Amino acid sequence: MSVLVDENTRVVVQGITGGEGKFHTEQMMDYGTNVVAGAVPGRGGQEVAGVPVYDTVHEAAREEDANASVVFVPPAFAGDAVFEALDSPVDLVVAITEGIPTQDMSRVYRRLQETDTHLVGPNCPGVITPGVAKLGILPGNIFSEGDVGLVSRSGTLTYQVVDNLTERGIGQTTAIGIGGDPIIGTDFIGALEQFEADTDTEAVVMCGEIGGEDEEEAARYISQYMDTPVVGFIAGRTAPPGKRMGHAGAIVSGSGTGTAESKINALEDASVPVGDTPEEVADYVEDII
Repeated sequence: MSVLVDENTRVVVQGITGGEGKFHTEQMMDYGTNVVAGAVPGRGGQEVAGVPVYDTVHEAAREEDANASVVFVPPAFAGDAVFEALDSPVDLVVAITEGIPTQDMSRVYRRLQETDTHLVGPNCPGVITPGVAKLGILPGNIFSEGDVGLVSRSGTLTYQVVDNLTERGIGQTTAIGIGGDPIIGTDFIGALEQFEADTDTEAVVMCGEIGGEDEEEAARYISQYMDTPVVGFIAGRTAPPGKRMGHAGAIVSGSGTGTAESKINALEDASVPVGDTPEEVADYVEDII
């Protein structure tokens, strides 16, 4: 099994006529993803890579039975694009765009709470179920089919951990890059809930980083509600307080939470082994399964 993305996922690409949208549409299709439509205002009636383009997501979903959207729209317009997708019949929205204004995401987040739609991102690499479909920019060649779920704030760290797992012959059910912005859709707990409910996911790798309290909150959730074993990794151990390291959400305020140490301690208190390196993460997973 898998979570969020499977063989029944039918994708509409928002921003398909742009350079990034077109390139990654072709990459997704080459991987086997069922991209059925594009959506760009004013471009209805065109085709990109053999895919019909509609003016709106709602029209694309209606005409092509699309149930998921991937957003490759410039930051100034991406908030409205996500909002449009949330008001359409699609069940999953994956927002790849980096740099969406926080004020726009605040508006999107409020709307998200009124829907049953899953939003992944923004500023994320996407979601992949190996051998079935990928929605986003993930390099499909490093993933393999298996029974380990992965959720990560960092795209690059996702690739490193997955490469180590695949080299050990440890495949993945689904990998979810949730993104590192301060306001995102699916967080660690949302992803962990998905994996806990998936009977084929035998272990989960959770890759976090400094900043915020999401990892500490996830540790409490793991301790109280998860039977599926989890292995952790926290990036940014040497980051000085007050400095943003990479992602907009990766900043330590000096309040005693949000540091690498506080996150590692919270996870270890929840009986989650935390690797010092991505390779050690693979060691822990190998021991579990």
